[in-house]
Amino acid sequence: MTNQNKNRREKLEQFVEQNPNDAFSRYGLALECIKEEDRAAADKHFRVLLIEHADYVPAYLMYAQMLVQQERKVEAKLVLTSGIDAATRQQNSHARSELEALLAELS
Repeated sequence: MTNQNKNRREKLEQFVEQNPNDAFSRYGLALECIKEEDRAAADKHFRVLLIEHADYVPAYLMYAQMLVQQERKVEAKLVLTSGIDAATRQQNSHARSELEALLAELS
């Protein structure tokens, strides 16, 4: 299949396959999986991303939001707490406040 005939998810899957350590591509793939309502695949990609790139702060909020939608609030709280720690390490006060706001909603 040529690159022109691939859909967005297939292109992202190819990017991740070729560059498995590229956090941005894996994040994009996780988001695309959410868009396609393939939550199991999105969950897998978020988990790998956060294991391999614990400081990739945007992933924490998106992953937690997905977990909340699935009524997995305990897991979402754990993800948010880890995200707050990552945002604090990076001195990213904006991301930290977004993570804290969602965590407060769940408490």
